[in-house]
Amino acid sequence: MKDIYTLGIESSCDETAASVIKNGRAILSNVVNTQIDIHKLYGGVVPEIASRNHIQNISEVAKMAIRNANIQFEDIDAIACTYGPGLVGALLVGLSYGKALSFALNKPLVGVNHIEGHIAANYITHQDLQPPFICVMMSGGNTQIIHVKDYTDFEVLGRTRDDAVGEAFDKVARIMGLGYPGGPKIDELGKSGEAVIELPKTHFENLDFSFSGIKTAVINLHHKNPDIDKANLCKSFEKTIAEILIENVKKAIEVTQINSIVLAGGVSANSYIRDEFLKLKNAKVYMPDLKLCTDNAAMIASAGYYNYISGKISDLTLNAEPDLKLSRK
Repeated sequence: MKDIYTLGIESSCDETAASVIKNGRAILSNVVNTQIDIHKLYGGVVPEIASRNHIQNISEVAKMAIRNANIQFEDIDAIACTYGPGLVGALLVGLSYGKALSFALNKPLVGVNHIEGHIAANYITHQDLQPPFICVMMSGGNTQIIHVKDYTDFEVLGRTRDDAVGEAFDKVARIMGLGYPGGPKIDELGKSGEAVIELPKTHFENLDFSFSGIKTAVINLHHKNPDIDKANLCKSFEKTIAEILIENVKKAIEVTQINSIVLAGGVSANSYIRDEFLKLKNAKVYMPDLKLCTDNAAMIASAGYYNYISGKISDLTLNAEPDLKLSRK
């Protein structure tokens, strides 16, 4: 059986990335050009600056991915590009480059939902993982509980009604003066703290989330008491977030009778949250390698592979969709 090589291209936010994946699971190359140091100056991602840097870097990043994989562009079977959700200007850079490659090389173009990509990061890390399973998507732009019925068949069981969990991490870190990106800063400082501060949790009868309440509570505590122990506040914040996520996952297990739980997205790199999920009883928990939690193109190539072999090919009219939802296909 012929091996299938997929070139993944990711540019939805502030990482310019390209990767070559063999048969959906094996990384041959994974190149990420990050803009973190640039956006640190502004305390967050500046969309126009992100787009300009993508334009400068995309071609060389893709060429490096091909070189590192020890293949030629002509050896690629499919070109997988993120087309949403994300920053529209940033998305357009990677998508336009992928469409140009598709046209020039006469290779199929596969549009990939960025959320799908984060789920697929687990296929690379865990060679034995197969649907169905429950995915806890936790990133800067999305927090969802997803029933992954098959590789390209999804049902969203619950989602945040306001802030995404990663967004809450970044806003709390900014108010506390920890810098950008907020997630790793809170994770590191929280390791020396104790979860001794009571923070609010919002509950719904369904599997939806709300993180605006806990975010506001932390910000108010810090404003009222600038000398508050920041390590304790970070640890208490992480503990409450983990409890909110896990409570809904337990409900999802009851609803679906599926006990394979998969973590995905940037917040799945948080060491406290990872440890708490591993304590789940009567469940098997999967999580991506740390290097695959944040935005990368290997996950896009993997998701693209499964779309490609399912016959889900895009044409060159494909456009960026910054508010793209994950829907059942």
